[in-house]
Amino acid sequence: MVRSILAYGVIAGLIVGIPLFAIGVTLDGHVGGAMGMVLGYSIMLIALTTVFVAIKRRRDLELGGVIRFWPAFGYGLAISGVAGLLYVGAWELAMQFMEGDFAATYAQASLDAARAEGASAAELARLAADMADFQAMYADPLKRVLLTFFMEFFPVGVLVSLVSAALLRNSRIMPARAG
Repeated sequence: MVRSILAYGVIAGLIVGIPLFAIGVTLDGHVGGAMGMVLGYSIMLIALTTVFVAIKRRRDLELGGVIRFWPAFGYGLAISGVAGLLYVGAWELAMQFMEGDFAATYAQASLDAARAEGASAAELARLAADMADFQAMYADPLKRVLLTFFMEFFPVGVLVSLVSAALLRNSRIMPARAG
């Protein structure tokens, strides 16, 4: 089981990590706005389809067509964890190739967006203070890694694992083919 967790996790990690690295280096840390978020989370969802595939294969080939929710959910979380580590590694590697400072670019883009939306001087001052705190936190590698893993990737992994386990615990959903 550990071998399949690692295999599916690495596949998902490469599916999400390679585009993340390429986009991060190509855009040089410039924030893509809403479209960037849609693209990023779409890539994560595509990569995490491996969780569904892995749970289904385990149910059908190793467990005789039946899997309970909690074992399926745990299996999906483990795969998501491995993929998330590769996601974080790809981001950290991309940051080494970026010319600018991602946190500063993100902070400035956030302030510019708030200014464009007509935020008051007090709101801008509060946001500027929050962004200064963010930049200080992001400068700490451990905090940055934990933030990247637990706030960006892993919630998507939890959601995909949850949905996959809930669906596939029902052996009538996509039953194994006789053959």
